[in-house]
Amino acid sequence: MSIGPGGHAFFGRRQGGRGFAGGPPLARPAEKPKDFKGTLKRLISYLRPFAFQFFIVFVLTVLSTVFSILGPKIMGKATTKIFEGLIAKMMRVPGAKIDFDYIAKILFILAGLYLLSALFNYFQQYIMAGISQKTVLSMRKDVMEKLSKLPLKYFDSRTHGEILSRVTNDIDNISTTLQQSITQLISAVVTIIGVVVMMLTISPVLTLITVVTLPLSVFFTMSIASRSQKLFAKQQKVLGELNGHVEETYGGHNIVKSFNREKDLIKVFNEINEELYTAAWKAQFMSGIIMPIMNFINNIGYVIVSVMGGIFVTKKIIEIGDVQAFLQYSRQFNQPITQTANIVNIIQSTIASAERVFEILEEEEEVPDNPRFVLKDIRGDVKFENVKFSYKEDEPLIENLNIEVKAGQTVAIVGPTGAGKTTLVNLLMRFYEIQGGKITVDGVDIRDISRANLRRIFGMVLQDTWLFNGTIKENIAYGKEGASEEEIIEAAKAAHAHHFIKALPEGYNTVLNEEASNISQGQKQLITIARAILANPEILILDEATSNVDTLTEIYIQKAMKTLMKGRTSFVIAHRLSTIKDADIILVVNKGKIVEKGTHRELLDKGGFYAELYKSQFMGSF
Repeated sequence: MSIGPGGHAFFGRRQGGRGFAGGPPLARPAEKPKDFKGTLKRLISYLRPFAFQFFIVFVLTVLSTVFSILGPKIMGKATTKIFEGLIAKMMRVPGAKIDFDYIAKILFILAGLYLLSALFNYFQQYIMAGISQKTVLSMRKDVMEKLSKLPLKYFDSRTHGEILSRVTNDIDNISTTLQQSITQLISAVVTIIGVVVMMLTISPVLTLITVVTLPLSVFFTMSIASRSQKLFAKQQKVLGELNGHVEETYGGHNIVKSFNREKDLIKVFNEINEELYTAAWKAQFMSGIIMPIMNFINNIGYVIVSVMGGIFVTKKIIEIGDVQAFLQYSRQFNQPITQTANIVNIIQSTIASAERVFEILEEEEEVPDNPRFVLKDIRGDVKFENVKFSYKEDEPLIENLNIEVKAGQTVAIVGPTGAGKTTLVNLLMRFYEIQGGKITVDGVDIRDISRANLRRIFGMVLQDTWLFNGTIKENIAYGKEGASEEEIIEAAKAAHAHHFIKALPEGYNTVLNEEASNISQGQKQLITIARAILANPEILILDEATSNVDTLTEIYIQKAMKTLMKGRTSFVIAHRLSTIKDADIILVVNKGKIVEKGTHRELLDKGGFYAELYKSQFMGSF
């Protein structure tokens, strides 16, 4: 069972409203932000309630970074003092010694600085984790509320994987960036500024030498990165092909074996795998040589700084401790620049993720309910009057459709694939809104009652069953909140499911796995019928509930459905015409129009479209 818009529960996986050719097209996910500034502003609006916490995080990050930057300069003083003491001893200066008291003070100061830096870093990470999680909590709530208000056409026009990716992966991407990348960016910028300032205070000349190597690093990094980016894109593309091939192969493993296609599939796999190896090897190699090249360039600068620093020390322009501090700073200089470039790419990706999430929030919602009536004590009269509908405005699909169903009647809807059978049900349930005419239940226009009220009237048993990971008892009880164990058992008996449930080791407490693969397809269907019986809907919709089961199970299901349909207005979507011989009315649908209407015998005697369908199925069985 799934939850339809407006909170209606129905029994099976809902069918996409694509009964007609020309249903809504599948959308493709966006890969780059189309509106960087607009998306950034909207993301900031989610962060605005945490402005004060952000300020605290900014201050703590700056303090943590500054205290860390001061370390090498202060450590240089200790190095200078040790060097001076050693030189004095070597020169045999009277009373020469190393001032360990001064060095101890320096070490205590350093320990204090690094401890404070670590504490500030801890607190800013703690606060930022709270900000990021509260932000995505709010975002997830907004997305889930929005999804519950979107019409069926939104879900029909997108794959489940795409929607799931936006709700999970994209929001997680935003969370990770907020928690880590923003503080890293602040730290990197402060580090660059702080390191440059500290290097200038030591020696402007050595600073110039260090800075000169920067354009060289940037040039090589960008030229290599641009090539590796294309290779990584190809790697991801081929990896997607490989994943698709593996999923497809093992999804139809039995079919592959039955047609002896293992060798063909292994050949295709090896070809894709070889292509992936080549693409991955090149991508990893190109990205892998970036650091060695940068290290080589940095080491050249490092050697030059060491030589020039040594010369400056001999000329007493700077002290030996300053050279040591400068070498540490020069090592720190390139790292935050590279880190900043990486973070900018991450932020770009995050904005793209945020844009994909905001696209959901900007989608057009269902037409708001404006209920004028509340339907109670339903008889079950249903009427379609001059109904018009199309998925696309310029391609009319249903025109002037008229159907009248009396309370308690069973109406079968038949026709070829794509004729529009399921679409009629979607219109009746208001999963799609009609563009003309009206549909009434007991004389009341369904647009004049709330969707929740409308959908509580209906129960659906579909061809593709849906059961969740839980006990059989819980799955049946899903049809009625607060159902007692006696009611559940009675519903199972009415659905002819009790006998097989009791035969299971744990009976009604048997836990169904995630795919409910530990019971048969027919048993799944009987459980969904039991769930529908428990829900006790006034009007029933059955969408080819017996097409995927064996003959014996079909007999049980047919009996269960007769019990379920007794005294109820029922709409039966059928492909196997032998299952709807006893229907009160058979509607033959083709290309969105009712081409024939009558009983099974009347339609056969007429010798029209239905008779041809029936004969084709009958003859095809021999």
